[in-house]
Order: sequence, then C-alpha cells, then structure tokens
Amino acid sequence: MRISIDSDLCVGSGQCALTAPGVFTQDDDGYGAVLPGREDGGGDPLAREAARACPVGAVTVEED
Repeated sequence: MRISIDSDLCVGSGQCALTAPGVFTQDDDGYGAVLPGREDGGGDPLAREAARACPVGAVTVEED
C-alpha cells in the first residue's frame, strides 16, 4: 500500500490524523501529512478509513 496526501486539495480538517494517528499528523500550518516512514501505512487498518474520512478526498491509498 502507498499513502499520499494531495497538498493542493487538503483543507486541514484533521480527519486523517484523528482517524489514524499512527500514520498521519498535521504540519505546522495545520494541513495533513503522512508521518515519515509511514508512507506504506505501517500496517494500520485505519489508514483506508482515514482516506474515506477526508471531506475533500485529499488522502489517496494505492495498492502496490
């Protein structure tokens, strides 16, 4: 799995970080970010749920 956040779409709602805090965080400006080393989801089953929770669809989960 490969996780990314489209920074052009992100509005900083924080749903990704709230849903899967082991994979996502918010940067200094309040926008979503994937934690370093967690681009593969780190085995967290909530990573996909975080993508669904994003109100603007900025989080993408791609299968390898």
